[in-house]
Amino acid sequence: MNPSWPFLVFGGIVIILVAAILGLSYILGQRHKDRATGEAYEAGILSTGSARLRFPSQFYLVAMLFVIFDIETVFVISWAIAFGELGWPGFIGVSVFILILLVVLIYEWRNGALDFGPDGKKILKAYWKMRKEKTSQTIQPQSHEVVVN
Repeated sequence: MNPSWPFLVFGGIVIILVAAILGLSYILGQRHKDRATGEAYEAGILSTGSARLRFPSQFYLVAMLFVIFDIETVFVISWAIAFGELGWPGFIGVSVFILILLVVLIYEWRNGALDFGPDGKKILKAYWKMRKEKTSQTIQPQSHEVVVN
């Protein structure tokens, strides 16, 4: 006798149950057309505009960096758990791994991948320029003419 017959019976029962559930929901389900029936459910509020928002590329870059460093954490914790079995060769391997990730992080940082918002140096430069102009205006003597008739 074939030992896989219980799996075939189980698979058949699952297929029959799924077909029965889908068929009953189609037969017994409500069919109505209200004004928001075809819309995506958003807490009962009719949607306005498009759901297609454009995210800046820095959003995806940060997401990738998060995944990379999240995976790094998994590898380092796995190494720490198996440290007794891996010994010094494992330590050297994880050190090289961390060093490579540190070099990548510095590279990304230097290329501006982690810069969000306005540049701080430009803001300070504009602030000092504005302050210099303001102080030069107050230092200059202003002449007041008096007209006598």
